[in-house]
Amino acid sequence: MAYKVYVDGQEGTTGLRINEYLAARQDVEVLRIDPDKRKDPAERSRLLNAADVAFLCLPDAASREAAFMVNNSNTCLIDASTAHRTAAGWAFGLPELAADQRDKIRDSKRIANPGCHASAFILAARPLVDAGLLTPDSLVSATSITGYSGGGKSMIAEYESSGDPKLNSPRPYALGLAHKHLPEMMAHTGLKTAPVFMPIVGKFYKGLLVTLPLHLSTLRAGARAEDLHEALAARYAGERFIRVMPLRDADTLAEGAVDVQACNDTNRVDLFVFANDTQALVMARLDNLGKGASGAAVQSMNVHLGLDEGLGL
Repeated sequence: MAYKVYVDGQEGTTGLRINEYLAARQDVEVLRIDPDKRKDPAERSRLLNAADVAFLCLPDAASREAAFMVNNSNTCLIDASTAHRTAAGWAFGLPELAADQRDKIRDSKRIANPGCHASAFILAARPLVDAGLLTPDSLVSATSITGYSGGGKSMIAEYESSGDPKLNSPRPYALGLAHKHLPEMMAHTGLKTAPVFMPIVGKFYKGLLVTLPLHLSTLRAGARAEDLHEALAARYAGERFIRVMPLRDADTLAEGAVDVQACNDTNRVDLFVFANDTQALVMARLDNLGKGASGAAVQSMNVHLGLDEGLGL
């Protein structure tokens, strides 16, 4: 018997990619809404309540509205918006977050998909907090460079059709220091203070790299780069979608730079530690439309349904 799946917001960047993942699968039946009824609350409610799993690929307010439309105990909602990422009663859709996270995703009918920047930041920082290398009171910063697809249809159109020469250069944004991913970056790492976070959009379609610069002297007394690397390697041992690269990865150093797009079209995260005697860079690389969005959502669906976690990915 096929699982019934509905994508509310199927025309958006995340929704389209989820549909691509699902299209080749024989174990799901994708429910479709007629184009002229996409904003019809009654039809949306009918499909949401008919689904075993419904993905919400909507703005925050519309996702909250959709969640209230579900009036049965069977439908599992996987929300790709920011609306529920720190909300009580919603499991955080990052299976690799902690040892019991898969159980939480499996047992919950409400799953909040992580943000792309947040996924990379949390996967890099959480093991360091758990290992005591960073404390909850640590003051950290992070930069993230990402492709323009992360801005959705409007930004994609801006980059692909406007011809504005300003778009040729990387553009730091969120200059008010209040990026919407910050609450989940704190909540799911255990940090008490929001990181100073600077995202940067570049003139490439997809790919994302978050970097945490660290002074070793600010970490646990006597901490070395080897300790950072070991904390990551120990935490993600056996994780099929997370690859901890060798300390001071020789191939990357020989290249002279990190390829931000090397995880594109995968559900993989690559973690790096580069360091000298006093400083370190901890990096996490992923596809912002894959593990940073649609791939993560499908992975959580697989976990919730008790299927092979990598099915379709």
